[in-house]
Amino acid sequence: MSATVAAPVPRSEATGTERRPRAPRRRSGRTVILALFGYLIAIVFLLPYAEMVITALRPAKELSDRGYVPKHWDFSNFTSIWKTGFGDNLKVSLQVAGGATLVVLLVALPAAYYTARHRFRGRGLFLLLVLVTQMFQPAAMLVGIQREFLSFDLPSPTLSLILVNAGFNLAFAVWILNAYFSSIPVELEEAAMVDGTGRLGAMGRITLPLALPGIVTAVIFTFIAAWNEFIVALTLTSEPSQRPLTVAIHNYIGQYSVDWGHLFAGSVIATIPVIVLFAVIEGKIVGGLTAGSIK
Repeated sequence: MSATVAAPVPRSEATGTERRPRAPRRRSGRTVILALFGYLIAIVFLLPYAEMVITALRPAKELSDRGYVPKHWDFSNFTSIWKTGFGDNLKVSLQVAGGATLVVLLVALPAAYYTARHRFRGRGLFLLLVLVTQMFQPAAMLVGIQREFLSFDLPSPTLSLILVNAGFNLAFAVWILNAYFSSIPVELEEAAMVDGTGRLGAMGRITLPLALPGIVTAVIFTFIAAWNEFIVALTLTSEPSQRPLTVAIHNYIGQYSVDWGHLFAGSVIATIPVIVLFAVIEGKIVGGLTAGSIK
């Protein structure tokens, strides 16, 4: 006869009591339903992008087919689009969006910091005027904007687009950064200055890291708004090589035909910089919540 030996029951080292193995946690029905609902919403939002990529990879002879997935994959649209001058348009868009974002940060950071830390006369009126500028749309001021930059005789339309996009996104950046700076206790800066750090040093080492989520939000908002701007870019640019992507992509739509391959390939390429930007700086949001408060 063979004797069976029971497996030893694990004991807690601290108390010596027996520990029973934990039963696997079961997910409630509500959690499963919420998860399925979240996946469904994600699929709905991702379907247009999937259609855009699939159409860009679809051969021209299969554009009228009913099948969702093409029988053959064709990457020629992504290689031949650069021969149409698309690279110059991509460069212009990067210059406009990057330049407008840099100008907004250089102006909004000191303005928001000063209004958050100082209670001067006319502060409320200043913030109100900043907010009022957000009410005006470029379409309503298009004629005035065009006449103004023609009278200034700026060296390139790219500089004009940088200034216009920076001006229309400055109000949002000032307001959101003002709110973040106001939520940071001033005692943290005072403690740093007691240790010998100056005002600028306290701002750079304490306030800016804590306000990093707001700075990242302002950067993303400004970059995407300048990247997607169309009507002012269409008005202020005349040469094909000076137009940003939003205008250049629209040129693939002709009066009697549409170049679907290059249209969707250009749209796919135009979404990549925004995705890369968000993926790079999105992690800074959580890191900035506590970075400045640790000495």
